[in-house]
Amino acid sequence: MEWAFARAHYWLLREPHRPKLMLVVLITALWALLMVTAGVWLWAFCFRMLGIFLTMEAAVYFSLVSYTALGYGDILLTHEWRILGGMAAANGLLNIGLLTALLVEALRHVRLGQLQSGRNREREGR
Repeated sequence: MEWAFARAHYWLLREPHRPKLMLVVLITALWALLMVTAGVWLWAFCFRMLGIFLTMEAAVYFSLVSYTALGYGDILLTHEWRILGGMAAANGLLNIGLLTALLVEALRHVRLGQLQSGRNREREGR
């Protein structure tokens, strides 16, 4: 992700800024969604490989509900495996927090670069 922003740095600094900021938010949000999806599927595969769930659908559903800390409670782990549900929830909470921070930081970085570029152009124009 950082590599992509570095390659597009000069393009992002040119006018118009608003559509480019929206594009940065969209790309970063999609990337974050991809990372959350990968985390959910990783947990689901672990649940399935351990034999906790009989179907992949149940494993993915439980993983998603736990990872997002939604916790419906309609599918539960057995007593000996229930600590994994809490671990999946804690992992999801931390990852979603980190990805939110990444989204904000990416937008801040691009916007600060755009503002600095505008100030430099004003100085050169004087």
